[in-house]
Amino acid sequence: MTIRIVTIITITLLAAACDRQDSRLQSEIKTTEPDVPVLSVLATGADIAGANGIHFSPDNLLYIASVLGSNITVINPETGEIIRQLGADQGVIGPDDIAFMPDGAFYWTSILTGEVAGFTASGDRVVAAQLTPGVNPITFSDDGRLFVSQCFFGTNLYEVDPDGKQPARLIADDLGPGCGLNGMDWGPDDRLYGPRWFTGEIVSFDVDDNTMRVEATGFTTPAAVKFNSKGELHVLDTSTGEIINISGGKRSVIARLTPGLDNFAFDKNDRLFVSSFTDGFIKRVEVDGSVTELLPSGMAHPGGLTILGDQIVVADLHSIRFYSKATGAEELVQRNVIGVGVMGGAINLAADGNNLILVSWVDNDVRVWDPKAGKVLERYPNLAAPVAAVRYAGKLIATEHGKHRVISLDESGVTEHFAFDSPTGLAVHNDSLYLTDRESGRVYKIGSHHELLEQPELVVEGLDAPEGIAVNDSGFILLEAAKGNIIAINRRGEKRVLATIPSGSKAASDLQPPSMIFNGVSLDTDGTIYVTGETSRILYKINP
Repeated sequence: MTIRIVTIITITLLAAACDRQDSRLQSEIKTTEPDVPVLSVLATGADIAGANGIHFSPDNLLYIASVLGSNITVINPETGEIIRQLGADQGVIGPDDIAFMPDGAFYWTSILTGEVAGFTASGDRVVAAQLTPGVNPITFSDDGRLFVSQCFFGTNLYEVDPDGKQPARLIADDLGPGCGLNGMDWGPDDRLYGPRWFTGEIVSFDVDDNTMRVEATGFTTPAAVKFNSKGELHVLDTSTGEIINISGGKRSVIARLTPGLDNFAFDKNDRLFVSSFTDGFIKRVEVDGSVTELLPSGMAHPGGLTILGDQIVVADLHSIRFYSKATGAEELVQRNVIGVGVMGGAINLAADGNNLILVSWVDNDVRVWDPKAGKVLERYPNLAAPVAAVRYAGKLIATEHGKHRVISLDESGVTEHFAFDSPTGLAVHNDSLYLTDRESGRVYKIGSHHELLEQPELVVEGLDAPEGIAVNDSGFILLEAAKGNIIAINRRGEKRVLATIPSGSKAASDLQPPSMIFNGVSLDTDGTIYVTGETSRILYKINP
């Protein structure tokens, strides 16, 4: 088992104080503080930022694609030891699925950018195709032909030239709604097999005449198909967490794990390896059905967080996780399956009484979720990449990256209030509402006395990519995502860096909010600060 060594990063105190000269809290004002805050780890998560497509290399190492981790992790399938990672420095950006040729060449799909790229057997990077976002599953035929489909952001199925010299050939453009095929495999009958996420079907294609045949139906949410060495078809149903063998006209469940599974692969001995986009784990299922966890489950994409009673609730993209404030123990996980789950995804959240306001630019909506009843109480769909939302002045106020604005949401629809370069985090304190504008490095007051202002009031500037914000009578707590600095600014405008954690990730393209996975901060009534480490997958605590 790989153990992530967490470095609690140097806590830096800044000096040189001066008085505030105007009504703004100038962020560059610094002061010496007598007490050194203590940064500690309250809870840890997965070793990698979501485990998506997986595939064995010819030398029997397991390669794991991670979209939002933006890397490919290579592990020893016996021990789970991480051998190496390929990331941006090697030209790997946002990989969703991965496939190998017998000579060792491998290719991946970048779902957020539409790129299909790979490395040849000699190690040269090649772009096989530049398609539109949504490219998801990828597989080779036995004779080296390359096939790619789209899911969630497109519905097409293509044949792609591995050398990138010929344009992609469209095989099908009528596989929607919402998804073409997901995790595909080449069948022993020389047909291309794949699941249809939203129809519950397994289909196959004759890729020469582009005709489709339905092979099996009645699944809840089929996410991937694979054949073992005997040529038996297996189906992963992500809603049920099951892997199902289909052979001889019969179906049998060979493994039952948690919902939110992504993909699976067989090694040369037909042992089954399974990945989870929700929990970030890799598990090995032996032939006798026993399960070994090779990479641990837990927070895979920790984003916004809030305090709900005695618990810290963390938005984890495909789940929300409830942690004990006292012990850090994970007490509850509520999971979502993309596009079909009742709850929906969450990249950010806020408390709303006993309920939670969930925000996701992947789902493009804002929801009010009752975690006890498991019900959506309010839902506002068809937004343009929302990033944060809070309850203020009787309405839901949200930041919307896609249209660079602050909006209110209620039964009458969407109302625009302010325009910003990159409206990001929101926080309410007493009767005021504050906003972080990430790219300009500023904090604005946008509400006072339970009413939105006529014009935003600048209160802090000179920050480096501020995302999470919390406010109390003493001032602001902010998270500078680009540096990982957790900053306190008091009401006199004096600033200090409380601690530094690993910096957040960059957006894969201009289509995503620059915050990507929101880096959140929350402030308890006793002054305790809680922070999510997006790239470290850690829930941190700073004692007052």
